[in-house]
Amino acid sequence: MTIMTDAPAGTSRPPLPKRPVPHERTPDRPSPSGPRPHPRSVIDAQIGPRRPGTIYQNVDGRFEVLALIVDPAEAAALLRRDSARWAVIVRDTLRPDGQPFAIGSVWTTSDYLLREGKPAYATAA
Repeated sequence: MTIMTDAPAGTSRPPLPKRPVPHERTPDRPSPSGPRPHPRSVIDAQIGPRRPGTIYQNVDGRFEVLALIVDPAEAAALLRRDSARWAVIVRDTLRPDGQPFAIGSVWTTSDYLLREGKPAYATAA
C-alpha cells in the first residue's frame, strides 16, 4: 500500500482561475452605474403588461387594472410595506360587488392577459 505523503510535488499544473467580479460594490472595484444596473427594466418585468384598462386572469380571479402606482413612497403606503417600489390598483370583475384594492404581486406565468389596456394618449398622425 502506498502512502500519499510521499507524492511528488507537481509544478506542471496551471494556476487556478480567478474569482469573478462580485455584483456588490467593493472599494477596489467601484460600479460606474450604481449597485443595480437596470432598475427600471426589473420593475417593468415585475409589473408585466398591467397598465390601466388591462384585464387579466389568474387563479385568484379576473382583474381590471384601474391604476398603476410607480412612486415608491405612495406604493409603500398603499401596500403597507417599506420595500414596495410599485403597486397596482385592481378590481375583481367576477364579483358583482368587487371593490378596488392594491396589490404588489409580480407578473408570473400563471397570469393570463385577456385584454390589453389602451394608452391614455392618442398617437400623432
